[in-house]
This record gives sequence, C-alpha cells and structure tokens, in this order.
Amino acid sequence: MPLNLNNLNQTQILNIEDEANQDIYAFAWDNKNINILKYNKFFFLKNQFTDSIKQEKSRNLMGAIITEEKKPTLYWISQNYKNLVVSTYDFEKKTSESLNFVFPESHDYIITSFQQQTTFYILAKEKESDHLLLYKFKDGKCEIKMFDFSNFIFKNERNVAFSFSALIKRFPITKMEQDILNPIDLASKINKLYVLKDRILLTFDYNTIKTQVFDLNTNTGEVEEKNFNQPLSKTASRNSNSFYYDKKLFQLKANKDEFLFDVKDFDSEKTIKTYSFLKNDTIAFKRSPFFMQIDNNRPQQLKTTAKFLKNLDGLSTGISVIKNKKNTFITFSGFGEYFDFYYSSNSFDDFGERIPYSLSKMVYFDALLNENMDAAKDEQTEPLAIDNLFYFLNNNKNISLFDALKLKEYYILSYFDSGSKQFIMRRFTDGFMMENNGNPIMNKAQFSRPASFGSISSY
Repeated sequence: MPLNLNNLNQTQILNIEDEANQDIYAFAWDNKNINILKYNKFFFLKNQFTDSIKQEKSRNLMGAIITEEKKPTLYWISQNYKNLVVSTYDFEKKTSESLNFVFPESHDYIITSFQQQTTFYILAKEKESDHLLLYKFKDGKCEIKMFDFSNFIFKNERNVAFSFSALIKRFPITKMEQDILNPIDLASKINKLYVLKDRILLTFDYNTIKTQVFDLNTNTGEVEEKNFNQPLSKTASRNSNSFYYDKKLFQLKANKDEFLFDVKDFDSEKTIKTYSFLKNDTIAFKRSPFFMQIDNNRPQQLKTTAKFLKNLDGLSTGISVIKNKKNTFITFSGFGEYFDFYYSSNSFDDFGERIPYSLSKMVYFDALLNENMDAAKDEQTEPLAIDNLFYFLNNNKNISLFDALKLKEYYILSYFDSGSKQFIMRRFTDGFMMENNGNPIMNKAQFSRPASFGSISSY
C-alpha cells in the first residue's frame, strides 16, 4: 500500500482487533489526514476510510476501540494531558464525529491506559489524596471509579512508613504487558501494574521482605490487599522483585552470594516451588549464558554464577515471564542507569557547555521451567512469534514506523517501509525461521490484496 510520508516524526501507526469477529483495523495518520483500513481475519481488505484531522491536531493517540456498532473510535490526548478528544468513524456513511472530555479538577496525572472489548480505560492519580481514578469510556459516556488506598499501611523493611502518594511518586507504577517478554528496564521497575479481566493488579516490591499486592475490581471499585513473603536470604539483599503471570507470582531476591527464587499460587498464596543457589552453584534451570551489557555495546558473557551475582549486586533486579507452549520461559535480570554531565570546551562560556549523559548496565540470563515448575528437559525450544518479530525488525533497517498487535495464535506487525514507501502488514507465528525463500518467517507472512488511499502529508 503506497504512502507518502515526508516527516516520519509526525506520523503514527496503530492496529487493533475487533474481538467479536476477528476483523483487523489499521490506522495511519499525520497532522492532516487519518486513514483507516478494515481487514477480515484472512487479511482481505473489507473497507477503508480517509478523513481529515481536525480537533485531533497536535494531540497524541492514547488508544482505540471498536464499538458494538462496528465503528472505530480513537482517543486523542492533549499535550498537557488535561483533556481528551474522542473521535468515532462511520465506515458506511463516511463521516466522523468527535466529543471533548475535560478531566475534573481533582485529576492529577495519568498512570496508564488500556482497552477491553468495547471499553477504553484511563487510570490516573487524584490530587492531594491517596486515591486512583479509573475513567471508563463507552458509548460516548464516561464513568469514573475511585480506588481508595488511604487506609492501607506502607512500610519498608526498616519499618519506615510513608503514604501511597509518596510511594508511587518515588517509584512510578509501570504497566506490564501479558504474553510478551517485557524489556529488562521495565521488568526491573519496583511497582508494576497488570490488566486482567475486570481487575487490575498492582504489585509493590519496595520492601525486600515482602511483595505487597492490591487487587482492584474495576466494576465495584473495591481494593483487596495481599502480602507474599519474599524468599529468606542468609545475607542482606539490597532489593527484590516479582512478576505476576498465569495466576502465579514469581519472586526473585539476590545478592552477591545468593540467588533465591519462589513461585507462589496467587489465589491460595501457597508456595509451589522454591529455589536457592549459592555463588558457586550451577543454576539448574538456566538455558542461556550469563550476559552483561553496557549501554548499547555488544553483550559480554559472564562465565560463572559468582560473576553474574557480583555484577547483579547493586542493580535493580527484574524478572519477566511468558508461556512457551507447556513450558514457562523466564528472563532473570538486573538493570541500572547512571546520569551525569560533563563540560564541553566548544562553548563561549568560560566553564564550557554543560552536557548531560547517561550510562546503563544490564545483566541477564534465560530459564525454562516445565508445568511443575521444575527445570525443563534439555530439548530444543522453538522461538516464539514475538522472537521472530523482533528478529525481523532488527534485520530490516528500512522500517521507520511500526506497531505490533498480539492475537490469539500470532502477532501482526504493521510498518512503513521507507525504501519502498509502502505500508505493510505481516503475520508472525511460533516456530523456526527459514530465509531461503525470501520470507524470514517460513512464508507465514500474509498480505492483503493491494489497496490504495490518498497520500499522507506531513509537516
């Protein structure tokens, strides 16, 4: 599909699925036009619509849904995050209409947003209170739920108390994505958020003794607290972390001498499996070498558990979990970032120009557990669809813009190829890749029949 994109920094791409009938919608826009394409599940073009950008100018797209009437609805946030334009597009009439939503005075800042079926949600912090606000947008209306954390106790391992507001300001809540391996820098975050059906889970690991969990009911506004003890270490550990996946809580604690790992059933809070390794041990479930990487330099291999733990010590530990068929694939990691500045001599100032810079360090290895949370047998593991997708991205330098959509059995990658000036949608599934037929994913990429719409201009 030909597109003319002159300024790629002012252009965005998004694709979503209508879960009711598995239609795929692709959106591409800039400051003048938005183009919407509708495909069926076999990637045949069913409909398309081009509309001009009006109130949406100078805004960022937060997300999209497909209404029960099969109308795409986009949510555009203002640059100051104070109001929202909700634009609904009618394929049959080739028209659009917009509503403007202004956040109330009590609204402080946005934490995250997400969609579920025909509903769009925004989770935000309320000013001067220990409350979170959940905005629920559906059918041109907004319902607001309030989650009250004022009666809960927040104390670190030294028994120092602080407020909920202070906690999430110091350690911002970060949304984790399900069914993909979250990046190491995000997996190392202290406070995490998981979106489930009619629920939001918050996991807080500011206390090295326990993981504090809050289960938020998005229908009633009720908040339930749970606490999961971290593994007991023989020597003091600087930090610990956790990850929620598939009704289980995976907990990690490490220091320069020990590597401790627990798997707990979330509902019963009972421990399913406990692992403890010392620095001279071999980690039984390890399926990759230990790696250390500084900034974007080539990763270096660490040969022993002791060297890995020594480099992990002082970093923020992290853990990310994903299912690989019947097995559970885990990345254990640590991440740290250092900010500083230097003075450049290329300046008219007597002291030189102050130039900020940052350095990052990460260490990591991969593990594989079976259904019983034991070390999986030494069998070759097929790459996941997301692995194939990232491999494709890393080896195709002409991809300037892209968006990935997780479906039930595969991923959809929508991207703009700056070489061919084409907008392309490609499908990725699990399995090994073959490159001898010109298709890096075993000919599993499926394209729609050629479709054209007006060029997108950019400023």
